[in-house]
Amino acid sequence: MLGEIILNENPLSKVDLYNPEIEYCVDIRLNGKAYIFSDNIKCQGGLPLGSAGKGLLLLSGGIDSPVAGYLISKRGLTIDALHFHSYPYTSEQAKDKVITLAKTLTNYVGNINIHIISFTKVQEAIHMNCASEYMITIMRRIMMRIAERICEKYKLGAIITGESLGQVASQTMQSMTVTGQVVKQLPIFRPCIAMDKEEIIKIAKDIETFETSILPYEDCCTVFLPKNPVIRPDRIKVEREENKINIEKLIEDCIANEEILHL
Repeated sequence: MLGEIILNENPLSKVDLYNPEIEYCVDIRLNGKAYIFSDNIKCQGGLPLGSAGKGLLLLSGGIDSPVAGYLISKRGLTIDALHFHSYPYTSEQAKDKVITLAKTLTNYVGNINIHIISFTKVQEAIHMNCASEYMITIMRRIMMRIAERICEKYKLGAIITGESLGQVASQTMQSMTVTGQVVKQLPIFRPCIAMDKEEIIKIAKDIETFETSILPYEDCCTVFLPKNPVIRPDRIKVEREENKINIEKLIEDCIANEEILHL
């Protein structure tokens, strides 16, 4: 009926189903009204926030993790954030940088609680007692253990990371396998897993986190970096190195001194 009216009013026009110059759309509502329009504005898309539950985003000061938080929220997950800092090896500006990133994310993902954990003693213990090439693997395994404890404490249903396959030593298939093995009860979501850096940077620019992410304030993952980190860790060897430190006591101390910010 609408097509007939348009053709009658514009005798020189014709229907082209495959390559039209203009497409008219009709949105018919149950209240008896109809909206007629020709322009579509592309929005963010996805599912309503909260429809898929709530998870915990490991939020560093880098480019990838804010993008991961944004992407998982598009699938209906609301998020808390977990940040590890290593003062005095990392500065207060590094912590402020992460808070700014989280504030920017709230434009897309709603309110965020940031759980801030002091990781200094953990890194010092690993540095003093464990083989240097396994430091990153052990560090990330302890981060994952703490993340699962935080999830249990606050009833969060998943852990979310910004890992991208093969991007750095800790993100090889073998490294992620060994790291993820310490998480017993929850799924680990990695929304950026198949993206290259350029794809991640494009999204970071779109959601306006990129400029903050590249500020020159280092996070705790850059502290005590080994010269040659193992890229294909063996679980048995990792566990042997972990036995040199009191992991349970370190985790308990970390969680006992947790700081929470509500954004």
